[in-house]
Amino acid sequence: MSIPESTSSTTAAKIPKPDWLRVKLPIGKNYLQVRSLVDQYNLHTICQSGNCPNMGECWGAGTATFMILGNICTRSCGFCNVFTGRPTELDWDEPRRVAEAIQLMKVKHAVITSVNRDELSDGGASIWASTINAVRAANPETTMETLIPDFMGKTSSLDLIIEAHPHVVSHNIETVERLTKQVRVQAKYARSMEVINYLKKGGMRTKSGIMLGLGESFEEVIETITDLHTAGCDVLTVGQYLQPTTNHLPVARFVPPAEFAEIKIRAHQIGFKRVESGPLVRSSYHSENHLFDELV
Repeated sequence: MSIPESTSSTTAAKIPKPDWLRVKLPIGKNYLQVRSLVDQYNLHTICQSGNCPNMGECWGAGTATFMILGNICTRSCGFCNVFTGRPTELDWDEPRRVAEAIQLMKVKHAVITSVNRDELSDGGASIWASTINAVRAANPETTMETLIPDFMGKTSSLDLIIEAHPHVVSHNIETVERLTKQVRVQAKYARSMEVINYLKKGGMRTKSGIMLGLGESFEEVIETITDLHTAGCDVLTVGQYLQPTTNHLPVARFVPPAEFAEIKIRAHQIGFKRVESGPLVRSSYHSENHLFDELV
């Protein structure tokens, strides 16, 4: 299959969204119920903060991705809609509220993520561990995926996650190595790979995701996928980058569904058994299916 090279950001910014990026509006009884619980328990979700295109579908199905450690991030990634600034003090009651909300929502599979808290010595890993343990205690039948930051590569923080032992630990690489400094300003490509490798060696089921349409080439995507597999990543998600606001990085190209399908084939050939690849795929989308391998 012949894959076109990425066009320039200036050109792509003027291109309207194609038909395959249409999403459902957030409506319905279940959506309103989830919204009510999120507001009632003063919780944050990446669904809202990240302007996720699947919020209507997921909330309509009674599921949500909870975001802990507040909603102010210490990093300023060029793609992310979460507010950057000086975070407020830690909320040690947050783990209890998240666990209770999950119980009330009768969630079978919970996804939890967080902002970066680089100002904390452990990056917030203590709150992370408390949240995982609180959710497990209140919801013993609920499975969990945790989408964690890199904790500045501190193994002592990663050890707290490993000890709490959620069912899946995800850490997104987000983009190819060449674009990392532009897309993830304070992150490092090699450090993220090391985090995934450390988690895998610690006995975790690992997961990572990459966005397309930021100016990467097809060859660079395959190199990144290969690096992830070598690092010990078990589950891969690949989706289209969508510009949250005009202050964020522009879309260089809208990648057609056929290219996502080709990437999925190549990822399987590299060795991944569980791959989600499509324009609207996000790291937490259909994550309940990522607990086990799916053979080709």
